[in-house]
Amino acid sequence: MQNQSYLLTVLTFFPLLGTFALLLLRGDDHVWIRRLTLITSVIEFILSLLLLRGFDIGNGGYQLEEVHHWIPNLHIHYHMGIDGISLFLVLLTTFLTPLAVLCSWNSIQDHVKEFFAMLLVLEMGMVGVFCALDLFLFFLFWEVMLIPMYFLIGIWGHGRKIYAALKFILYTMFGSILMLVAILWLYRVSGTFDLPAIQGMLSSGLSLPWGTQLLMFLAFMLAFAIKVPLFPLHTWLPDAHTEAPTAGSVILAGVLLKMGTYGMLRFCLPLFPEAAHRAAPIVAVLAIIGIVYGALVAMVQVDLKRLVAYTSVSHLGFVVLGIFVFNPTAMEGAIYQMLNHGVSTGALFLVCGMLYDRRHTYEIKEYGGLAKPMPILCAFFLFACLSSLALPMLNGFIGEFMILIGVFDSQHFAWASWAATGAILSAVYLLWAYQRIALERITVAKNETLPDASARERFILIAASVVILFMGIFSPMFTHRMDATTNALLEQMRTTASYQAQSWQTQVASRTSSTKPTTHEVAMRSVSLERQARP
Repeated sequence: MQNQSYLLTVLTFFPLLGTFALLLLRGDDHVWIRRLTLITSVIEFILSLLLLRGFDIGNGGYQLEEVHHWIPNLHIHYHMGIDGISLFLVLLTTFLTPLAVLCSWNSIQDHVKEFFAMLLVLEMGMVGVFCALDLFLFFLFWEVMLIPMYFLIGIWGHGRKIYAALKFILYTMFGSILMLVAILWLYRVSGTFDLPAIQGMLSSGLSLPWGTQLLMFLAFMLAFAIKVPLFPLHTWLPDAHTEAPTAGSVILAGVLLKMGTYGMLRFCLPLFPEAAHRAAPIVAVLAIIGIVYGALVAMVQVDLKRLVAYTSVSHLGFVVLGIFVFNPTAMEGAIYQMLNHGVSTGALFLVCGMLYDRRHTYEIKEYGGLAKPMPILCAFFLFACLSSLALPMLNGFIGEFMILIGVFDSQHFAWASWAATGAILSAVYLLWAYQRIALERITVAKNETLPDASARERFILIAASVVILFMGIFSPMFTHRMDATTNALLEQMRTTASYQAQSWQTQVASRTSSTKPTTHEVAMRSVSLERQARP
């Protein structure tokens, strides 16, 4: 295949170049360490905007591909590419990283060079995950991304930071081990790590036994469910968010959680469509439980950052539900909601960090009446809350509305009804938290003289707010670039399921010529015929 562009390689490894440049600076030269990191992250964002220029809206396949032989003996390739799913996740990553750098400008005073180097390495890993089309390369970037986040929490976090960091790494490494086993198993049966090649084989020439497909799906699914995190695998998230520095929380909520839902779309659905269909009711119920449970737990939190952390459990439940109803509208809404959540929740964590810099506490009772001394900061706080609770004209409304419409169109009325309660509860816990922090009378004397948002903080919040408003008004600019990819994904699922069903039928028929079919074979024959009959 001809290499059409090296843009994805430049995007992926440019932050690493910035990291090497940081290492050349003196450890006490904090001014230029911060400046160089900011310049690197801003250039990375500008470069990522070039993806929009070269992206073909009508092409549902992979674009801007780069293929190089890496380890030929093992059929491992350096294969990069993007589609309508990964395009905006790359842009989300490059947009949030400069904001994470700016919000850490004054709050990080110890091991400054190491902190910003970790932030740039983390950006490299995240971009690589969204661009990699070779399973080995994907896993490599996946692991690279975990290490800097572990250190960001464990070194520059607060409170029980070591506990939170260890919990984060143990949960995610357990998922990584399962995914690695599934990748090696898939390589054993296909002979390649190349994702497009494996997809082509499964839809035309490679038949996976039902048990094999189910086990592979479960291994991938558990790894990604932990990352989302899907209820009941969510317990690591509140601790990680609460103890992480502000930049860590912004990146964790804004990008890292989306890697779980991205993995479901990229691997679980197209590679194992039959298993995905069979598991869909269970996954949907767990997603709905997460929506309601996360909202209810958020309502009773006394720690503002922990409250925002539980909103991620609730909002990501909408995304998982939208993915597993296999409806094009719901699936597009899920992809869009991934972006919305990254910006809206990122803005909430930025506000949390700004409040912490002034009072060094996240306890809601320590605040109150902040709208009087800090009207500008509280105005942006309210705007972020309204975005997160899905107010019409703001970004959060579009994603949730598309998901609920898609679920209703799929005749899952009970699922949609229960999920809709999450939208109601989100208004309760967010507006109540805002009331206690900004609108009630001042009960703590320190709050009367708190400084309002600085010029740097205003720039951060304005940037996030402009994107929130832009995504809420001009959503077709995003969804039109997802249409072809979403339709191609659903068609890939139908094609692969149809071929696998025919293959299983052939195997069962050959056995019935000499032996009586087992109960499992009869059941699988019925399931296959049912899948073929679906529109």
